[in-house]
Amino acid sequence: MNRRFTLRWASAAAALISLGLGAAQAETLKIWSFGEQDNYTETMVKEFQAKNPDLTIEVRRVAFSDVNDEALRAIRSGTGPDIMPIDNPNVAFFAAKKALLDLDDMVKQSKVIHADKIFPGPRLNSTWGGKLVGIPRGANTIALYINDDMFREAGLDPEKPPRSWAELHAAATKLNNPAKNIFGLAFSARGNEEGTFQFLPYIQSAGADWNKLDSPGAIRAVEFWQKLLDEKLASRDTLNRGQSDSTATFINGNAAMVVSGPWEVPGIDKSAKFKWRVALLPGEKADGVHTSALGEQSYVIPKNAANPKAAFRFMEYVISQQGRNWNDFGILPATSDAVAKDPKWPQAYQAFSEQMKYARPRGPNPEWPQISKAISGAMQQVLTHQADARTAMAAAAAQVQRVTKN
Repeated sequence: MNRRFTLRWASAAAALISLGLGAAQAETLKIWSFGEQDNYTETMVKEFQAKNPDLTIEVRRVAFSDVNDEALRAIRSGTGPDIMPIDNPNVAFFAAKKALLDLDDMVKQSKVIHADKIFPGPRLNSTWGGKLVGIPRGANTIALYINDDMFREAGLDPEKPPRSWAELHAAATKLNNPAKNIFGLAFSARGNEEGTFQFLPYIQSAGADWNKLDSPGAIRAVEFWQKLLDEKLASRDTLNRGQSDSTATFINGNAAMVVSGPWEVPGIDKSAKFKWRVALLPGEKADGVHTSALGEQSYVIPKNAANPKAAFRFMEYVISQQGRNWNDFGILPATSDAVAKDPKWPQAYQAFSEQMKYARPRGPNPEWPQISKAISGAMQQVLTHQADARTAMAAAAAQVQRVTKN
């Protein structure tokens, strides 16, 4: 490790700890990160520091759920970082408040970042007002993980995974084994962005979307989720579990299938004691529309950043490493010129690469945090029988219309 580099993580409430131990006048780069299973930012920072010994780097870890509020406060007070990650649907939220630096000029001069090489979905969610305001660190989506061994024990062929909601329900019913504490399916229906992220593809495959929540397709989608929970094909903990928690039940053998993303592949490969595979997310109809949700972070530079040039250099380094995304971190690249050489977990790589073709951005809309809250709130009301599907989704649609009408 470079003698100038000592990495320490701080909580969101703690003071920043300097990583540069060399000359007191060294140029400083302040970076935020989310809590990450893959240690992506930590790895990139270490490598970037080694290549840029002139920099003093400070890193602050902020909880994913707190980043919007923390970032707004820091930017408004002039105490924000030089670069920070934003969940890609929320880039528009910050850009509409004129809080982010326009990156177009720097990108045009860059020999590393080429806007036309960024895949359309990640680029759309990193753009506002026709200007590129973020650089995606990668791309992801969600698909269906299958326990091959459990499928065969239940008389199912894992090479013919469920393609429709009806087939998913039938498979989950066969795989369900209460005596052994095994549920047919695990997914996340939390009342936050994770729940919205997992629920949107079901709405979209039924012909609806976030701005058509009162349509028949959206109602059918939430009623299908309700059916899975009411018939105990999925645990009631689904209402509280995050995506990683759901995947843990799959790894531990307490769920035969789980809906999750490629970031879980390294952990499943390391810990699962059974054969597994990844399949496309089932749609409402087997021959219907394929959908999934587009995820991942975009790195942005606050408009009042003290050191935007060094921040952009870090972005360039991240983009230059896109070819490592899959093998090292279980993340798909965000650029068309990045190729995973000899990809690990080739079946999963192929499945997620195919699923990415159908991944849809969330928004972009500057009111996405409120839109997402309306969606996940209505979904939880139905799943807990606090309201019927038609009433809850109509109320959510009205809420979305109110917050987006201007």
